[in-house]
Amino acid sequence: MDIFSFMLHIDQHLGTLINNYGVYIYVILFLIIFGETGLVVLPFLPGDSLLFIAGAFAADGKLDPWLLSFLLITAAILGNTVNYWVGRLFGKKILETHSRWISRDTLNKAHAFYEKHGGKAVVLSRFLPLLRTFIPFVAGISEMSKGKFQLYNILGAVLWVTLFVWGGYFFGRIPLLRDHLGTIALVGFLAALLPAMLGFAWQFVRGKKNAQ
Repeated sequence: MDIFSFMLHIDQHLGTLINNYGVYIYVILFLIIFGETGLVVLPFLPGDSLLFIAGAFAADGKLDPWLLSFLLITAAILGNTVNYWVGRLFGKKILETHSRWISRDTLNKAHAFYEKHGGKAVVLSRFLPLLRTFIPFVAGISEMSKGKFQLYNILGAVLWVTLFVWGGYFFGRIPLLRDHLGTIALVGFLAALLPAMLGFAWQFVRGKKNAQ
């Protein structure tokens, strides 16, 4: 099972993983959320859609919603914390190397968003694909105080995970939504992927124009 197949058919694959791995599914979900929020090179991992669909499976009794919420809130907090410290300790050096793994366009947007909203950006970015991966990194580079960052980090993680997991728990049982979980996952995947693709295309076109 490749990552893109998983993201496009989360509803199907998550059910298979639950059946195959039992309680270890909590570890898998923990690592996915940690990776999406903590590793600046993995912004394409599923976030919102994964939380919602996991909540829907919890409504069926296949997952414990309270344990799920606790673990994924913890993963989101730890992910952002790691991302913040990577930005604080190595961010400027990473940027100087012009890493091909980090979207310069998305990073610039994240920086502008951070400058406009300050600490609130850490909370708001939780609900914005791509930006939620880059904002903690930018906050670290900008040397936002550790205490202030953690306050917004914890608040954002609690709001994000709670709203999506419990939204999936309560609304995922509605037949219309239940029958279209795959579509919900696809929309979430495109929401994360499309901005990156547009940014890459824009950089490519701009590079062509500058070369002329």
